[in-house]
Amino acid sequence: MKDKIFGVLQRVGRSFMLPIAILPVAGLLLGVGGSFTNETMLETYGLMGIMGPGTFLNAILQVMSAAGDIVFGNLPIIFAMGVAIGMAKKEKEVAALSAAIAFFIMHASIGAMITNHGGTEAMLEGATTSVVGITSLQMGVFGGIIVGLGVAALHNRFYKIELPQVLSFFGGTRFVPIVCGLDFSVVGILLFFIWPVIQQGIYAVGGVVLQSGYVGTWIYGLMERALIPFGLHHVFYLPFWQTALGGTMEVGGRVVEGAQNIFFAQLADPSVEHFAVSATRFMSGKFPLMIFGLPGAALAMYKVAKPEKKKVVAGLLMSAALTSMLTGITEPLEFTFLFVAPILYIVHCIFAGAAYMLMHICGVGVGMTFSGGLIDMFLFGILQGNGKTSWIWIVVVGLAYFAVYYFLFAFLIKKMDLKTPGRDDSEEVKLYRRSDVDARKKGGAAGSGEAEEDILSASICRGLGGKKNISDVDCCATRLRCTVHKSELVDDNLLKSTGASGVVHKGNGVQVIYGPRVTVIKSNLEDYLETAPEEEYLPGNGGSGKETASAAEEKPAGKVVKTETVYSPVKGTAADISETPDEAFAGRMMGDGAMVIPEEAMVYAPEDGKVSFVFDTKHAIGFETAEGTALLLHMGIDTVNLGGKGFEVLVKDGDEVKKGDALMKLDLEYLKKNAPSLASPVLCTELAENQKIRLLKSGSIKAGEALLAIDTYEE
Repeated sequence: MKDKIFGVLQRVGRSFMLPIAILPVAGLLLGVGGSFTNETMLETYGLMGIMGPGTFLNAILQVMSAAGDIVFGNLPIIFAMGVAIGMAKKEKEVAALSAAIAFFIMHASIGAMITNHGGTEAMLEGATTSVVGITSLQMGVFGGIIVGLGVAALHNRFYKIELPQVLSFFGGTRFVPIVCGLDFSVVGILLFFIWPVIQQGIYAVGGVVLQSGYVGTWIYGLMERALIPFGLHHVFYLPFWQTALGGTMEVGGRVVEGAQNIFFAQLADPSVEHFAVSATRFMSGKFPLMIFGLPGAALAMYKVAKPEKKKVVAGLLMSAALTSMLTGITEPLEFTFLFVAPILYIVHCIFAGAAYMLMHICGVGVGMTFSGGLIDMFLFGILQGNGKTSWIWIVVVGLAYFAVYYFLFAFLIKKMDLKTPGRDDSEEVKLYRRSDVDARKKGGAAGSGEAEEDILSASICRGLGGKKNISDVDCCATRLRCTVHKSELVDDNLLKSTGASGVVHKGNGVQVIYGPRVTVIKSNLEDYLETAPEEEYLPGNGGSGKETASAAEEKPAGKVVKTETVYSPVKGTAADISETPDEAFAGRMMGDGAMVIPEEAMVYAPEDGKVSFVFDTKHAIGFETAEGTALLLHMGIDTVNLGGKGFEVLVKDGDEVKKGDALMKLDLEYLKKNAPSLASPVLCTELAENQKIRLLKSGSIKAGEALLAIDTYEE
């Protein structure tokens, strides 16, 4: 059960990667644009003439603010679609559309219920909001996650449903948005009754906060952070900021209610000697947390990442930390560890409460527009002077927070082996050379997509125990995330030989770490599995489940009923494939065969047959013999990196050729200078279980001389 839950949670976690990726950029746009278009701020600093309404700078800043705000304002539907896409096994575009439809219908149902029960006036202050133009309950991102999970479950169950003939048009994927829409209309009705109860509980906690002094301030800070993942923090803090719950004070001859309103009223009053701490205690705690604490956490996660992963995670963590420091928008960083290491978020919430309490104790009077970043600290703290704000305590406490977050997060991550970005449970391994395969994936090197087996995908499939053993395939930012039926069939060594830097096991969940290129690997693997044989393999050199040893070392049972001879395509020195100076070829990951080091420039057809494909980089030719055997003639090692230089191909895809016909001309001098090796594998890429390669000649060999035999044994 625990393993199943882990598998579900890891799929939910990876679903957040797509929407999270946009948050740092959106945060910067919103933070800069929002702060410098605030008219109260502009009037206070006499900037209306330069950056006020109607100016060119204001227009630019308004666009920036709008561009960032539209993302944060619509995070719920973005997460709804992201979770649905991540959790759907197939037909992900249908899941995304269904999630959007279900999201609209759910909130429309809630909106109708609100109208039928007295409208927004009958609801708690801050309990309602506008969601994509629909009056609904304030559920934040949590509402989107509910939709995403529900839609994914319905999609995976019904996307292949067959309906009676009269209704067949509505079957399959067409049925998914229909059933999702109907279900979430009911969900919307239920949430109308359930969610306000949760909101009332939160509001009640707010009353306790106000009456509890420093302890209350700590509770406020803890609750504000803890409710962010659920989108309920608005319900909690807005009453403090905008209503009498946050205090009442006479400023400039008028009574002002709400902590933020009090601060801005005092900001405009030149007679104020020190901003009211009773109001700013609901805001100032964010500054040491956002500017210092969370960047310390980001540095800790970077430091404890595996060395080979640091480049991958650096961009994510640095941009998220910068967003937190400048704008006080923390979701990009908090969401980075929230779902993979929730214990860190619990610690974070505790220290968040402490930050608010310490600012209260130190008498810090710095307010904000909407965030606790450097921009607001500079405008409402530093520029106002330490005498009015005591902003220096933010720096003092903040530096301590940076150190605490850095050392504590680093300690907990290493001690508890938490799976923060860039960490895995596997040992350090060498990345094997897969440049030929990678080049084909990047540039579509084969002339025909159906002409050559996807070798990398085939190896990954074998490493996972075969298609029959694979239940689900997906990926996050760096990991191929799979669910298998039998974890004991997974071959770690084989998976590592495909270029993976590590393999992580958790029950039936398998994570294969490839880095940023994993999305391409995942797509190609899915395509390969569409037509892959329904087989199961035991670990050990990719052998089938019926074997207990490598096919290269163990003969199939029975007698030889057929032998096919493959002739050397070049004059040179022949050797067993295991002597190839490349781990992938030597380990027979791309097929079994032989190796020849050419001594003359011409490459000839090894048998009668046809050219299946020619790589765009000209370094390799796919060949099909008259007997139907698939061969790969790979000239040199890592020659794909030469971009076609050193090769003159004399044939094209589909050409029929006879044994000894010229296929290619090599520039041996150029290849000797620019290729790691001239060793040229001659591979049989599609051997059957009852077939075995037998080397016929080693040492000096002529073009057209028998190189290897393919023996077919009695089944």
